[in-house]
Formats: sequence, structure tokens, C-alpha cells
Amino acid sequence: MSTSAIFHGITPNSPTSTIKNLLSSHHPNKIQPTSSPFSFLPLHLSKSPVFNRKRFNLAAASPPTIPESPPKSSFRDKLPKDINVLVVGSTGYIGNFVVKELVNRGFNVIAICREKSGIRGKNSKEDTLNKLNGANVCFSDVTQLDNLQNSLQNLGVSIDVVVSCLASRSGGVKDSWKIDYEATKNSLLAGKNFGAKHFVLLSAICVQKPLLEFQRAKLKFEAELMEEAEKDDGFSYSIVRPTAFFKSLGGQVELVKDGKPYVMFGDGKLCACKPISEPDLASFIADCVVKPDKINKVLPIGGPGKALTPLEQGEMLFKLAGKKPNFIKVPIQIMDFAIGVLDFLVNVFPSLEDAAEFGKIGRYYAAESMLIYDPETKEYSDEDTPSYGKDTLEDFFRKVLEEGMAGQELGEQTIF
Repeated sequence: MSTSAIFHGITPNSPTSTIKNLLSSHHPNKIQPTSSPFSFLPLHLSKSPVFNRKRFNLAAASPPTIPESPPKSSFRDKLPKDINVLVVGSTGYIGNFVVKELVNRGFNVIAICREKSGIRGKNSKEDTLNKLNGANVCFSDVTQLDNLQNSLQNLGVSIDVVVSCLASRSGGVKDSWKIDYEATKNSLLAGKNFGAKHFVLLSAICVQKPLLEFQRAKLKFEAELMEEAEKDDGFSYSIVRPTAFFKSLGGQVELVKDGKPYVMFGDGKLCACKPISEPDLASFIADCVVKPDKINKVLPIGGPGKALTPLEQGEMLFKLAGKKPNFIKVPIQIMDFAIGVLDFLVNVFPSLEDAAEFGKIGRYYAAESMLIYDPETKEYSDEDTPSYGKDTLEDFFRKVLEEGMAGQELGEQTIF
């Protein structure tokens, strides 16, 4: 994989930097259930406002019954217009694509959003409404279970499927557990409380070799999600583990275009990846909502074509830009030294915990391939990594060379 990689908000990118540290009430179409089918919930879960920009006819819930044994799910037999899909992490980079794909396929999408979304909370409610046009937007807080259930209570509808695109924005230790584990688990609990029979989780292929805190947090939730399906035969899951996203590999395009060198670690062959475009990944996730062949499976997925090393990515970029190849090769030992120093300092200055973790994240993406990993042979396999979609990295590079990286912000943490 290139020296610029991303997984759910972990966004190493810039070659010029090192590691650094429901809608507003004036919108008319408020969802107003005349009588909530979830009145059995505690009374304190009853007052949160929920609004939408353009309302779908959400499939109303029937009064709840408590059978002796849960029935098998039948939502897959419905038409998309009759299936209510709850999306959490909907304003995140991938979440935004997923919401659009589900809306385009005709599902009733309920998009859970923060009141201030985007990188450093720069997006207002109005921005969010415009961004998620066509979905029923619900402003809530997934880190607070009561708040989330309160919001769903006011919708007055059942949930068929939950799609989680939640991810820590920085990969910091506490934030990883707060988002990748706790908030995601809140989404599972709230979704099931309101009838959800299927949970689609956007995870990451790098959890195969967990050396980082966010990977451990994701794996803990994955295990609990699988356990939930084992206990309840009317409930199922799909765990999607994508390779690198296109935008994570675009951080050096403008620099190469301007005649600057392409930066990589070692000889540029330490790692490789089969990146997948954001629309293709969103399409795959949407497939997981109803397709029976995606049920109760861990689904690694990459884009089309062979795996590319950072060296190959750089050579492709220079060719497309019409520039003579010019590489800067950074010894990986530099990162090892920096991480060692930070780990030592954390013992004296605990506040440096996240800085040390960021260093480890950068080191991981600089040397580990984003492909299927065999723990016995300790090797990554291009051939064993499934491909999906039609968008290629070459097409992406060509487009960025012409149009730039506008709208492809890479988050709060950058390295090479």
C-alpha cells in the first residue's frame, strides 16, 4: 500500500508533513407519529426532536408482540420502499456514499447525524440536510444510548436493518474505544430494540493483524456481533472489511503534478493494496442489506485489478502527469526510532499516548499490505483478496490530476 493510507478516519496522507496532532426546527416535514408503537420503552426516552428534509413514507411498525421464540426475519421479502434502513456514521466519508446508494436503490433511509458534522464539526445542520438529500435525517448522539433511543422513539417506526459506517476520526486510544466499539454497540442495541433483524458493519481489512488500538476495538465489536447472531436465529450480520479507499492514495497527486518528488518508505515494495472506490464500496455495502449470500459472513473486499505497491502507484502517477519519475525513499527505521522515543515518553507524560499511537498507525500503513493475510505463513495474498466494482486507481488519479482533491479532505491526522 502507498505511504498514504486510510481506514475509517485514520488518514495518513501528506508527504510534506509528519504525524500531527433530528434537523433544525425551521424545516417543516417533522415526523409526527400519532401514537408510538414503542410506548413500552422508559418514559425518559420520549422527547428528542427528529426532522427530515424530504420525507419518505417510512414503513410503519405494527404493535409489538413478544412471541415465545423470535420469528425468522422476513424483511428480505419486501420491496426496498418497504424496508427501513438505519445508517449511523452517515456524514462520514464512506457513510455519505452509502446513504446516497441506499436512497438511489429505493430504501427508506434514516440517517443518524451529529448536529455539527464533518471534519472538526465544520458542517451545520443545513449542510447535512443538503448533503443527505432524500434521506430522513435524524440528529442524535450515537455515543449516548439513551439519546439515540430517544430519537428513534420519536420516529414511531420499526427498523429492519442497521448499517454502521462509524469510525474513529483520529485513531486515538480513547476515541477508538468510544466510537469503534461503544458507539457502534449502541447502534446495535438501539437497532435491535426497534426491531432490526440485520446489521451491516463497515470494518477494515487491517483488523486481520491487530497491532493498533482501533483494530482491537473493531474486533471486539465484531466478536459481540457474531455472538448476538448465534444467540438469536432471527438476527444476522454482514461484516465488510474493505482495503484502502481511493482518496487515501491521492495525497501526493498535486505534488507530483507540481513537479515535486513522490515519497515512499524503503524501496516502495514493503506493502501493496487493491484500493476500492467509494461508490463501489457503497454499492457492495448496499448489496449486504438484503442479499442472502452476504448473511453471517466476514467479507473482505477490494477493487478491480492487481494489487499495487507504493512504487507502482508512484510510477503510474508520474506517467499520467507526464513527469519524469522522481522518488524520495525514507528508511522505515526512522519511524521505528520515533515510536520508541514516544513510547518511552508516555511513561512520563501520559498525555502523549495518542501521539505514540499515531506513530504506530503511520508505521503500520507504511509496511503492512491491505490484502488477505495468512497468519500461519505470515504472508499477504493478492489472489485471495476479492475484487468488486469497476473503478480503477488509474482513473481516479487521472480525474484528480484534472480536477484536484476538492471535497476529498483526509481527516485530522496526516503522515507521509
